Amino acid sequence: MDTRKLGKPTDQRLAMIRNLATDILWYGHIETTFDRAKAAARVVEKIITLAVNSYEDVVTSEKTTVDSNGKEKKVTISKDGAKKLNARRKIIALVTDRQEQRKKGEKLVDFEARTQGIEMPLVEKIFDDLAPKYAERSKDKGQKGGYTRVIKTSIRRGDNAQMAIVELI
Repeated sequence: MDTRKLGKPTDQRLAMIRNLATDILWYGHIETTFDRAKAAARVVEKIITLAVNSYEDVVTSEKTTVDSNGKEKKVTISKDGAKKLNARRKIIALVTDRQEQRKKGEKLVDFEARTQGIEMPLVEKIFDDLAPKYAERSKDKGQKGGYTRVIKTSIRRGDNAQMAIVELI
């Protein structure tokens, strides 16, 4: 297996690729040098494949509780299954988490209601938005993988580096 060193020591290179992959998953696209783009796209493909293969593994159970008025209520509890929990932990190890930002003009109360109960917004985005989208795509087209696209753009002025855009398809 060919590993490009990208002019950095191992720890710095892995941290850089991890941050690039995080940005691709969070924003949907980034612009960087071509070699860095290819390295980050490989990691993003693996992360999305992990999520697609395990996002449906949910264990649901019903529990009867008594509220303050003495009435019994049935509560449905959903938890990650073993496969999804394992994938979630692997993804957490591969990406750095981003914190959700308030949208322009959004009130604080609305922001808190939208983000309540979400500890890791990026991981939730991967499992809730990206995994179902790409699973549906794989069922329709019959292809697994190919979640990212690397497009060469211009040559950077100053050091003559080939630039590229990495985007989620």
